[in-house]
Order: sequence, then C-alpha cells, then structure tokens
Amino acid sequence: MLKGANIFAYSLVIITLNEADRIGRCLESAQGASEVVVVDSGSTDDTVGLAISLGARVVETDWPGHVAQKNRALALVNTEWVLSLDADEWLSDEMVAYLNGLTGEELEGIDGVSFSRCSTWLGKRLRHGKWYPDRRIRLVRRARAQWGGDDPHDTLQVEGPVIAADVDIEHVPYRSLREQLDTIDRYTAIAAKSLCTRGVRARLVDIVVRPPVHFIVAYLLKWGFLDGIAGFSVAFLGAYYTGLKWTRLYRMAAR
Repeated sequence: MLKGANIFAYSLVIITLNEADRIGRCLESAQGASEVVVVDSGSTDDTVGLAISLGARVVETDWPGHVAQKNRALALVNTEWVLSLDADEWLSDEMVAYLNGLTGEELEGIDGVSFSRCSTWLGKRLRHGKWYPDRRIRLVRRARAQWGGDDPHDTLQVEGPVIAADVDIEHVPYRSLREQLDTIDRYTAIAAKSLCTRGVRARLVDIVVRPPVHFIVAYLLKWGFLDGIAGFSVAFLGAYYTGLKWTRLYRMAAR
C-alpha cells in the first residue's frame, strides 16, 4: 500500500476456534494488511488450513480467556499499527477505502481509531438499538494499547488520543437463534464468574431492575423499534442476557 513517501502499514490479528465457515470472508476483506496473524486455540475444523492458504501466519496455543488471548495476538505483530477483528466480522467496502487512503501523517499524534459496527441478526441489518452504531476501537498503535475488560467482554484500551472513523465493520454474530441462546448461556456464566472474582456482588434489585432497563433503553430510547421484529427480539434477548448474568452472580454470593 504505497501512499507517496509516507507508507501506512498495519497488521491484522484474529483469534479463532472452529471458524472455518467464516474465516475466509474476514481475511479476504483485509487484503491491504501487511501481515495477518491468526491465533487459534485448538480448532478441530479446517480453520487453520484455510487461514494458512489465505496467507495468514497461524499460532496455535491454549485458551487463557478472551482478554489474555487477544493480548497475546497483539504482541505477535511486527508493524506499528494493528487492526483487530473477530472471525465473525469483515471490512465493509467503505472501511477498505478508508484504510487504503490512510497515511502516517494523518495518524501523527493519534494512537487509535474507532469504527462503528453494523450487525446482521438472522438476515436483518440492524441500524438502531444497542447494536448500532456499537462503536469499537479496532485500529491501534501497538505500543500504546492493550486489551482489558471482564471476560468475555473484552475492550481495546488506548493510552492516547482516539479518532472516530465514519465507516462500518460488518458483523454477523450468530449463525442461528440456537447459537445465540447457547452463547448467552455460556457468556453469562463467564461474565458472572469474572465479576465475582473482581469482588462485584449482585442484589435482588439488580435482577429485577436491570433487565427491563436494558430493554427500554435498547428498544425505545435507542429506537430499536425502527428495526421491526428484529429490533424487538434483540432488545428482549439482551434483557434476558442481563437478567441471567445478574442472577448467576447473585447465586454465587449465596453459596
């Protein structure tokens, strides 16, 4: 990617586990990356083979948790700038054009770039509610960033200035409703454990109040109703996730 005398180069990093059905779309959307690093934690499908065939350097390792694994991936790249994606994400055409047009001069004094994320739920692209714009920092100066947060909800944290790009990452988080319900069950257990380890305690009021508040914010205040039945469903499932997480945390304290 030549930009006159000032070349902007970035690495793409992805963590994977059994993502053979979607890793190709993710990797193929980021052809402008100088290098691609995939950190795989024991895939039993063809994720590793497909990633290698598409030019990625694959590192196979164990699974220490979302935050730790993404920090491992961040440490493996050779460029100053790193773009982090999940396997269920890919770059929109507008984001590709944005990255291809960047120069080092434009990013002088900047340590991170955030992007909106446009998710598709069971075939419906969502443009409202809590799922959009769902802005995430994904392009960072490696020496100034690290992953934090409570598993499984990792957050890329940057020490210096961050700018917001007006382009989207595309995202299909679930292949089916069954997968979403399984993920809710698994992730609420992980999230409750993370919060408990950090010393957070749940009260009955959390179980009673937080779920309806989530729904009201997602469906009404953030205009989720404009996405029709999909907007209602996503708001309802988000409320269900919230209630289950805080219920599990409450039960942990009662043991």
